[in-house]
Amino acid sequence: MSEAALREPNPLLVEDNELKRSLGPVSLIMMGIGAIIGAGIFVIAGTAAAQHAGPAVMISFVIAGFGCLFAGLCYAEFASMIPESGSAYTYAYATMGRFMAWFIGWNMVLEYLVSSSTVAVGWSGYLVSFLDNLGYTFPAALANAPVTGTGFHELHLTGAIINLPAVLLIVFLTVFLVVGVSESARFNALMVMIKTGIVILVILFGLPHVNTANLHPFIPPNTGTFGHFGVTGILAASGLIFFAYIGFEAVSVAAQESRNPRRDLPIGILGSLAICTVLYMGMALVLTGITDWRTLDVPNPVSFALGKIPSLEWMVLPINIGAMVGLASVVFIGLYGQSRIFYCMARDGFLPPAFSAVHKRFRTPHRGTIITGVFAALLAAIFPLDILADLVSIGTLLAFVAVCGGILILRRTAPRAKRPFKTPLVWFVAPAGIATCGLMMFSLSDGTWVRLVVWTAIGVVIYFVYGVWHAAPSKWKVVNES
Repeated sequence: MSEAALREPNPLLVEDNELKRSLGPVSLIMMGIGAIIGAGIFVIAGTAAAQHAGPAVMISFVIAGFGCLFAGLCYAEFASMIPESGSAYTYAYATMGRFMAWFIGWNMVLEYLVSSSTVAVGWSGYLVSFLDNLGYTFPAALANAPVTGTGFHELHLTGAIINLPAVLLIVFLTVFLVVGVSESARFNALMVMIKTGIVILVILFGLPHVNTANLHPFIPPNTGTFGHFGVTGILAASGLIFFAYIGFEAVSVAAQESRNPRRDLPIGILGSLAICTVLYMGMALVLTGITDWRTLDVPNPVSFALGKIPSLEWMVLPINIGAMVGLASVVFIGLYGQSRIFYCMARDGFLPPAFSAVHKRFRTPHRGTIITGVFAALLAAIFPLDILADLVSIGTLLAFVAVCGGILILRRTAPRAKRPFKTPLVWFVAPAGIATCGLMMFSLSDGTWVRLVVWTAIGVVIYFVYGVWHAAPSKWKVVNES
């Protein structure tokens, strides 16, 4: 056999479990943009500038972008060789075995499910602010988390009942995902066009108002504390900014619903990453150039900054609408990605069969999607954004490191395997991806590492209690061409 990836017989795989192939390269690029543009560009850029890097936040975007570029090139090679849903989980399965596949898949829950809840909470805040601008006051007890605290320690009740807008958003998007991926893709494409149009308008109208005096000093001097401006501030901001890029590899989980995955997945991954990096750089320049960067640590830095320019006040309302649309589409892609990863893990026996059941009419993993939506809604209903966001970046960076390492393993174990897309300069790109993502991981707080260890320990227990007894034999084998 000359195929690069051969599927071994698997009793869990039956014809009824095949998903509908309906996505082309444009849909995949739109999916990637939909996953990337959201909380990062509408919220986190201002925080990173005000707390860590000042105008040099643009350099932080470059660092985070390069880390994602290196990882993205490795993802693209894997996606072209193994056109199967599951993203880093599937790639780890193909190169590092069942335990590492479970380890990566379990930590990817932090990237997709938990980040969906995180962004839904952010969306709720924008909605409440938007309604307030229109003269409607949403009850605070129904729009805030009933639990708060620093990390997972010192939790206490706030007096609120539930974050209802966040829950309703997740329920609404879960219904769309159950109905079908084609309908969902069209819905996502509409959201992407709206928010991308808003971003482009902000850049075009904001650039003429950039005051170069606001960009000096470009790198504010360090205050004596690691991560508080100076070079270390740029590095710390890159770890925070990385959240803005989370999601580009969500394209790879659509492998089984892509019409030509070997060609279209690399186009979707790299195309969406390139487009969003350019937009991020333009937005960072506008934000730090039209107002004092020290004032940008607010929930709505984009509309806040443009509201300071009298001739641009008319843009505040459409910016807030674009932010809500943007955050909603990120939640949508997160729920989509998590349900497909659970689908793959269930087919491999790591999770109960309910996660891999496919609806006979809609051809979607409806039960797994509903279960994902329920858990995401519960998290969004109860916890505030800061607690939910703690784990997202480090879980994703860990998956990126695994993918970059997996490509190097594959180049040694199967150097002559068929590669429709080959990572260029792989012995530089993959180690650079590991180093860059590792650097961003170590820029995160000690508490984040502790929570990662706890989360991983829970996953290991589940693996040895359930997964190791039900997992099917390793199904992927990457071989050299004869």
